[in-house]
Amino acid sequence: MQPSSFFVDRCDRLLEGGFAAYFPQSAPLFRGLTVNGLRLDAAAFADMAPFAVEKSPFCAAGFRLTDPDARPGLHPYHHAGVYYLQEPSASAPAPLLGVQPGERVLDLCAAPGGKSAQLAAALAGEGLLVSNEFTAKRCAALLSNLERLGLRNAVVTNESAERLAAAFPEAFDRILVDAPCSGEGMFRREEAALAQHSQRLVESCAALQRSLLDAIAPALRPGGVLVYSTCTFSPEENEGTVGWFLRAHPEFSLEDPGVSFGCAGHPSCCVEGEIETEKVRRIYPVHGGEGQFMARLRKAGDAPAQDPAKGRLAAQKLPAPAQAFFAEQFPALADAPFALFGDKAVLLPKAPVFLPKGLRVLRAGVTAGELIQGRGKARFEPAHSLYMACGALAARRLDLAPEDPRAAGWLRGEELAAQGLAPGWTALTVSGFPLGMGKVSGGRMKNHYPKGLRNLK
Repeated sequence: MQPSSFFVDRCDRLLEGGFAAYFPQSAPLFRGLTVNGLRLDAAAFADMAPFAVEKSPFCAAGFRLTDPDARPGLHPYHHAGVYYLQEPSASAPAPLLGVQPGERVLDLCAAPGGKSAQLAAALAGEGLLVSNEFTAKRCAALLSNLERLGLRNAVVTNESAERLAAAFPEAFDRILVDAPCSGEGMFRREEAALAQHSQRLVESCAALQRSLLDAIAPALRPGGVLVYSTCTFSPEENEGTVGWFLRAHPEFSLEDPGVSFGCAGHPSCCVEGEIETEKVRRIYPVHGGEGQFMARLRKAGDAPAQDPAKGRLAAQKLPAPAQAFFAEQFPALADAPFALFGDKAVLLPKAPVFLPKGLRVLRAGVTAGELIQGRGKARFEPAHSLYMACGALAARRLDLAPEDPRAAGWLRGEELAAQGLAPGWTALTVSGFPLGMGKVSGGRMKNHYPKGLRNLK
């Protein structure tokens, strides 16, 4: 797929060596995955990977797929949230934030969720991640992916940067802005990205990116870190946007990202005034990735993240049927905090959760289940999301090997033979990783894997 003459001419004009030096025609289309650190570490995955991979230079948890025929999205490990399919260079920005357990982190433009998963793994179950997506149509994919990956300490919102900053002034230790862009790094993968490309699109995206950074800056605490990234190459959207932001916000400064992959920025791209181009990074196909730009910025000062004045969620006592369910099925969660939203029970993060009034909140913690009113007696029905987040803690489990035909059958929606298992709700796992839950009765395990997630190919 050949890029436009406009794109090629721009590269020839701005880059030393021109287009050919950075986009070698022999470079393969790079495919990759990022291991979910909430499930296991990269070294353990390398020992058990069911298809050919090699380490990625862009992220400690990243791998390149070396078999062009591999279909990792259909493997049980993908359904179990062991990894997230992610083009190799797309895994580079999140680690630059330097997230530490216990912090409060915002992923401003989060869909479809890969970078949120990386940030959640860095938090290691402590602190809080706010994963936001402004475009409502993209929120379904974000919610589904975060559920599959088992995030417990995440709040998912569908909000503008302005409303988030107003609700959370100086509330975040770290913010990732992986901004919507003209998508030049997707030219080799998506014909639509190439077809819609124009200078007008570049300028429109640059204006949007600047408005996002400008709006969200007040949400970062003094001394906090913001990483700005795109998957495009245009100077207006990269060095240009960073230069504009630094002039508009002198309280921010560029920091060395501390990585050597890719290459530094280009002085010829500083269309909004000079910046320290050695402190930003670009990844081109010549470096082994489809395309990424990254800049790490720090806000002046030193102050702890502030809690919003109102909106803290309070833990609540579960109804008796829910208490009985958790006592039997998840005794490890006996002391965990829960909240009630109507008949639905939500497993809250350990860290305080603030939901200021009026925010569009799609998820806060993990939906644990629902109280169902029956004839004279209520019962508690657990949710798929509970078992994806906590299935490894379930008191009753059926564990399968990934190559077991029953695992493939489960992902197609089939019931399983369950002789010897006690009746009732039971977690299904593959190599110890959760694949949801079923209900055992009469020696069979009824399949409750959501229909929309099943392997039908």
